[in-house]
Amino acid sequence: MVTERKNGRKHLSGDGLFMSTRSVFEKMPDYRQTAKIDIPMADALMAGFAMFSVKSPSLLQFEEHINIEAVAGNLKNIYKMENIPSDTQMREIIDPVDPADIRPAFNDIFRNLQRGKMLEEFTVLDGHYLVSLDGTGYFSSDKIHCNNCQEKVNQRTGQITYSHAMLGAVIVHPDKKTVIPLPPEPIIKQDGNKKNDCERNAARRWLTQFRTDHPHLKVIITEDALSPNAPHIKDLKTHNCSFILGVKPGDHGFLFREVEKVRTEGRTTELEIKQEDGTVHRFSFINDMPLNESNQDVRVNFMEYWETKPNGKKQHFSWVTDIKITKNNAYAIMRCGRARWKIENETFNTLKNKGYNFEHNFGHGHQNLSVNFALLMMLAFLVDQVQEICCPLFQKALVKKKRKSYLWDMIKSFFHMLVCKSWHMLLEGIAYGHKVLKWQITYDTS
Repeated sequence: MVTERKNGRKHLSGDGLFMSTRSVFEKMPDYRQTAKIDIPMADALMAGFAMFSVKSPSLLQFEEHINIEAVAGNLKNIYKMENIPSDTQMREIIDPVDPADIRPAFNDIFRNLQRGKMLEEFTVLDGHYLVSLDGTGYFSSDKIHCNNCQEKVNQRTGQITYSHAMLGAVIVHPDKKTVIPLPPEPIIKQDGNKKNDCERNAARRWLTQFRTDHPHLKVIITEDALSPNAPHIKDLKTHNCSFILGVKPGDHGFLFREVEKVRTEGRTTELEIKQEDGTVHRFSFINDMPLNESNQDVRVNFMEYWETKPNGKKQHFSWVTDIKITKNNAYAIMRCGRARWKIENETFNTLKNKGYNFEHNFGHGHQNLSVNFALLMMLAFLVDQVQEICCPLFQKALVKKKRKSYLWDMIKSFFHMLVCKSWHMLLEGIAYGHKVLKWQITYDTS
């Protein structure tokens, strides 16, 4: 057990990550002007974070469990909470918080990863980080809403559907299941604007803020086929971001027709790679093509790719990129383009279906509660991913339980039944085993 502490980087263990998160919350401005504050801002935010960290399925259940002696003790010992808020207090305190104030918690963890040299194994194509961007919804109702909600009117019935969405951003790698979430950008009505927000505007805001946070980070942005339009590509270039963007004939007819012309002229480069298992990779690419008819000045490099498996299964993809395509890097570019799916499979699907309950309404509020809960959930997901990458003890506990769902169940059981001095102690009990305590009934004599 001592070995785990020596080999693991303490600031990238669960306890270190929790302290980093709390330190950011303690520095946040408190909008409350009252002379006496019973629940510090940091405690309210850590309570929300803890709810997602231990995978509580609802705010109601989290509230019910707070009264359990072990849970209250663990919230204080592990998450360093001085005063534990009720569900009502948590909602009231977190609702007016500016979502931008939560962003530094993501950046602090990212800097710790950089300091610990743990990001180097995520680099691709000459030292770049591959960042997958995509939007997803997480709240929808025809009754509950706030001023920030998107609104969709059913033209036949007049029924209004209210919703929330966000633009997610994660660092991915073709060879890794783990991802590193960056601060997402809420897709919500902007102040003073009655019109709905959109993913394109959110991407523009995200790029601006990203470059403020990381002015020199070498990144390649990868996105789906809805993204390659001239304004967005110009935004990417303005913010010094390389890109690998999916394209489809139905959305980019001009580009595909121009490529077909040069292909018939023999000006495309054709490449075929056969693997030992019988898989065949076929590439066709050409550099310096106009994106579309009305934006001839926006030039892109185009790649079309076909994969044929030994069983005859075929797949077809195509991308545009600002990276010059050669026979030497075509395979690597293809793998980076296909890694875009990790934001859906390893991020959104995990959040929605594997313990985090992303689409559950933990509380909507009147201002920013829904957005802030979504950010706290993504922050908890980031902490889990970092532990999986960097913490030997977390890795050992995961191997012991075989599946993350089993690990989450065991963590919840320990959290509800045993008072632990630290997260490290909780994981040690799972990884190495623990003595079974004698069962003792405590009767209520009140």
